[in-house]
Amino acid sequence: MRLRLYEGVAAIARPAWPAGEGAGVFVGREWLAALEETGCVGGASGWRPLPLAVERDGRAEALAPAYLKQHNRGEYVFDWAWSEAYARAGLAYYPKLVVASPFTPVTGGRLLGGAEDQARLIDGLRQLADDNGLSSAHVLFPSEVEAARLEQAGWLLREGVQFHWRNRGYAGFDDFLNALSRDKRKKIRQERRKVAEAGVVVRAQEGKDIGEADWRLFYRCYRQTYLEHRSAPYLNLDFFRLIGERLADHCVMFIASRGGEDIAASLCVRDGDALYGRYWGALDEVPCLHFELCYYQGLEYAIARGLQSFEGGAQGEHKLARGFEPARTFSAHYIADARFREAIASWLGRERAGVAGYVEQLFSHSAYKTLAQE
Repeated sequence: MRLRLYEGVAAIARPAWPAGEGAGVFVGREWLAALEETGCVGGASGWRPLPLAVERDGRAEALAPAYLKQHNRGEYVFDWAWSEAYARAGLAYYPKLVVASPFTPVTGGRLLGGAEDQARLIDGLRQLADDNGLSSAHVLFPSEVEAARLEQAGWLLREGVQFHWRNRGYAGFDDFLNALSRDKRKKIRQERRKVAEAGVVVRAQEGKDIGEADWRLFYRCYRQTYLEHRSAPYLNLDFFRLIGERLADHCVMFIASRGGEDIAASLCVRDGDALYGRYWGALDEVPCLHFELCYYQGLEYAIARGLQSFEGGAQGEHKLARGFEPARTFSAHYIADARFREAIASWLGRERAGVAGYVEQLFSHSAYKTLAQE
């Protein structure tokens, strides 16, 4: 048995790719390899893939999808204040080591393997940072079990909040609406009516039914929305084409058209009994179209197919009024410098108390009926 650092996931054979508790499509070989092959990571992206594996007899028995990072973009766990503090102290925060699914704020397995091998990976990540003079190592959006193991190993635990929808056995979308308070139910119906009255119709495409023209349309919409926010998209058309080819069974696309012309699209990823809303974009502005394509279509799809959860992406308090509920997320951090480690630990303690209060407040504004409203 040994720890081995690979130069990218392509160096690990498909049959040797390890599984792990809570692992899913976003840390699967196909997804991560597609990011590398299309240049979304590697090269000048600031994401250098360096997966760390526990090997036995030349086979990867456990794995951490690690990246050497030159910036903090595409992580969705924001440590700008930490990097600024390092800069003010005359120290280099970058490069740093990050274990994550790039550009994907979805909780899941990050240490692929059993408990003993996870412990070896945790020690190996820390040793990598120390031996190479890195400021830090970070594991983003691990499972709750992994987060606990990282904390037990001395890593600093950070909590965040997302908004997830849970299926309570709804028979249909109207059944879901009936579980909401009257004002929230009325609001959703009004928003959907605005889209319909604007002449917009939505169709769902799945798997191999998503054709080349659909991927081209989707990417135009996705790219346009980034440009409108004066930003560059992290992903390219080749990446989407590749996952459409290799991971077709996981892809669900909702396409909006008006007057026979396609004007917007959203892409969801289905994994097991969960649906993940990942990307969207529009070529024309229609009131409430974002809510329709990114939330309501996904909810209808999940209910119709008996899926148990729908995650609509990072952040967004506006999801609360639409039936999503607060869910804790985690990240774990090894800070090599003892002085900064102490300061960040103190700051995280205060932040954690604030997050707990925030979540409690959010639940008090739930969209669902209370007993008094039954």
